[in-house]
Amino acid sequence: MNEDNLHFDRRGTPRMVDVSGKGVTLRTAVARGGIQLGDSNLEALGLSKKGPVQTTAALAGIQAAKRAWELIPLCHALPLEKVEITFDLQDQCLWCRCAVAGEAKTGYEMEALVGVSVALLTVYDMLKAAGKGMVIREVKLVEKTGGKSGAWRCEQ
Repeated sequence: MNEDNLHFDRRGTPRMVDVSGKGVTLRTAVARGGIQLGDSNLEALGLSKKGPVQTTAALAGIQAAKRAWELIPLCHALPLEKVEITFDLQDQCLWCRCAVAGEAKTGYEMEALVGVSVALLTVYDMLKAAGKGMVIREVKLVEKTGGKSGAWRCEQ
């Protein structure tokens, strides 16, 4: 394994992966996750006492994606050209999708995962007064494009 691709040097000291020699390419990433709602949470979903849930959660997810590098210690600060948060209610689960894109030397997986995670946490925060039994589930990367490894899509 090339030592330039490791998050630790030979002495075990943490470091960011060196991407200085890589070329800038268009890259995308999409993450998805859900929050299982109880009946009382579902009733409050349209407009909680704290305001419009999905609108607020989308803004929080966008803001979080833009700041992923501040939350994940070895994550690069990347220029984001697109962050899109969408929701889809299926039965009693509110599914969130975060799609990000930009031109950079490394991928956007962490930005998409942080965006969807914070959006779902915001839904929890806004609906917890109606019931605390909500469960955040299945947060995962579903696809990515660009870079040396090319396109990847989750099989499940």
